[in-house]
Amino acid sequence: MHDELVDHLMRSSPLSRGEALRVIQDVLAYFDETTEDYVRRRHRELQAQGLVNSAIFERITADLNYRAVAPPELTLRQVRRIVYG
Repeated sequence: MHDELVDHLMRSSPLSRGEALRVIQDVLAYFDETTEDYVRRRHRELQAQGLVNSAIFERITADLNYRAVAPPELTLRQVRRIVYG
């Protein structure tokens, strides 16, 4: 399905065909994550690093702008509501 991209990765890196395909599948799965799932996952990850919610929510809000397909801009309140319902 992604033969051209697989070929490119094989030419530009030491990856085998199977490894290149796996990398592509992993990247696509990463970016297939919904905004809500991303926010919840990042909240858990950042909380585990010891950050407080005020810093976490600001960081998540800023990070969302750099997703491959940026979702609509979320306010800090919207991010909190995704995490806590």
